[in-house]
Amino acid sequence: MGLGLVLNLRADDPGPLQMDLEPLEFETGRISHFLEVAEEAEEFEPPGISRHKGEEGKMGKPTSKSKSGLYALKGPKSAVPQMARNFDPAMASRGAGILGVMQQQSGHFVASPYGGAFAVGNHGPLATLLATPDFESRGYVETREDTQSTFSIDVDTGAYTLARKAIRNGNLPAPGQVRIEEFINYFDYGYADPMDARPFAIHTEMGPCPWAPSHKLVRVGLQGKHVPTAHQPRRNLVFLLDVSGSMSEELPMVVAALRNLTQTLDAKDRIAIVVYAGAAGVVLEPTPGNQRERIISAMQRLEAGGSTNGGQGIELAYKLARAHFDEDGINRVILATDGDFNVGTQGQDALVELIEKERDSGVYLSVLGFGGANYQDAAMEQLADHGNGNYAYIDEFAEAHRVLVEQANATLQTIAQDVKIQVEFDPETVARWRLIGYDNRVLADRDFADDTKDAGEIGAGHNVTALYEVVPDGQFDANARVMELRLRHKAPGASHSELSTTTLHATHNARGSASFRFAAATAGFAMWLQNPHAKDSHAQLETFRDLAAGAIGEDPHARRRQLVELMEAAGKLADQELPKHPRAERRNPEVDPEAPDSELDAELDPELVARAERFFAEEEAAAQRSTQDFILEVLRLLPPLLALPLFVMAFRKPRRRRD
Repeated sequence: MGLGLVLNLRADDPGPLQMDLEPLEFETGRISHFLEVAEEAEEFEPPGISRHKGEEGKMGKPTSKSKSGLYALKGPKSAVPQMARNFDPAMASRGAGILGVMQQQSGHFVASPYGGAFAVGNHGPLATLLATPDFESRGYVETREDTQSTFSIDVDTGAYTLARKAIRNGNLPAPGQVRIEEFINYFDYGYADPMDARPFAIHTEMGPCPWAPSHKLVRVGLQGKHVPTAHQPRRNLVFLLDVSGSMSEELPMVVAALRNLTQTLDAKDRIAIVVYAGAAGVVLEPTPGNQRERIISAMQRLEAGGSTNGGQGIELAYKLARAHFDEDGINRVILATDGDFNVGTQGQDALVELIEKERDSGVYLSVLGFGGANYQDAAMEQLADHGNGNYAYIDEFAEAHRVLVEQANATLQTIAQDVKIQVEFDPETVARWRLIGYDNRVLADRDFADDTKDAGEIGAGHNVTALYEVVPDGQFDANARVMELRLRHKAPGASHSELSTTTLHATHNARGSASFRFAAATAGFAMWLQNPHAKDSHAQLETFRDLAAGAIGEDPHARRRQLVELMEAAGKLADQELPKHPRAERRNPEVDPEAPDSELDAELDPELVARAERFFAEEEAAAQRSTQDFILEVLRLLPPLLALPLFVMAFRKPRRRRD
């Protein structure tokens, strides 16, 4: 029986989120009921829904670093606690539906620590959101009321690849799974490396806003310093692999990804493998990275089966990492799972506490997501966030290669931690502003200078991009001051942060650079996915597709072209088929404007092709060996099988002849 709520959000009110609850309509009849807060809301019990009797409003221990800011509300054991300061009611209401009114107090949201999906009831969200604001009415802040925006950086990309898989399978992703910043940060924008001793360079650019021509977009980009191979620190890696039954189809991809990673290791590195299903165990003790045959042999013995005890596996993996801790190296647990923690005796609260404790000791956690049936995207992202690691969803072999081979340094080596950004807009030039994405990364302004507050990390070679939409107060004068940008970061292992500042002035670039336009198109597509049936959404999608197709530039792995194809496929799924667009240029037109438009397929990286050929050749050889072994085993058993009837007949009593 379906249940829906239409939430009307005021576009002109930058204050706390307000929700008007329309009468509820059931398919078999109509029941009109206006929901109020607290006790009156509990009178209504929809069929099949158990309303939860939680401890609403009980605050967590104020002196606890990891628990301060939490507001208790009992929920499912699978729920991951969420910091109140990181909880955005607009994001939660779009993704799951919220009953009641969220109140903002001094930069913190009074909300359930279990997020919007568990705000009411034990059996998932009570409401399904049917309508959300359009592009020009979400989350604007009046500069006369608040000039500052503070958030933690995020280098995760899982939301993009999860959406890519959904669209390829013929479905639009769930709106709550579309995290705009993870779409934007999936792509490399070619930022220059830092020219000084800082671990990252700061890049800013201002240009037109594709969904609101009278507005401007401000791009803030960070480029982490690339570390040469010769200067890379030693690696102490423990792979924690989910081999439960739900991973049976994904395990070959996990093994292939790890085999590719072993090609980048040498004698100074250490790799261990822990598996978990009904119980956890060590498949490979810490082994030098150059002993590839031993490592690959351990991987080939992996089989999927059983239920999942994730908590026990994580404890064992951390124990191995601590036993071989390298003070001057990289110490990291890499969890590969579909996130279906369905058996473990350890609750999610205890898991988070363990991960934060190990993070403080110097052992970080990265998460690689696989599968789809019961995949817990939000839980995987939060586990990685608590572990000072990054989160990626692996939907294909090429993505595994991108994360673990192409971006191995960025995935494994942290060069700056607890990176926070604070922007202060000039009220003389900016009337309104809003941050695009980073909904669950927003910090209170006072947290910017608080070095005890956890934030995101940047890996070697990582680039991070954030977009602000600003509404000018009239026309920008030439070189007018728009905002001041402040960044804080800590060196790995440090307890005190360093401050960097820069100022952005107005420019009159009519188009913006190619990378700027592509980032704007990517953000627009993500916003479209959050509400594909909004007013004028078809025209918006075509605008984003055309903008991205015209800003592809150099695209050696065809990832930007792939986004254009996803936009077109998503349009078909939403009954908004786009007209054909001329083939995008192969080369950057700003570099070579006369370059001919050849085949749309990109030239594959020769190294990637070679690795793929080796992988399939090895798999074919292994299959042939398995077939040969099977035939030899049959031939070995055949003589005794044939001799058995003769043996039986020899000892059988002779039959008496009939007279």
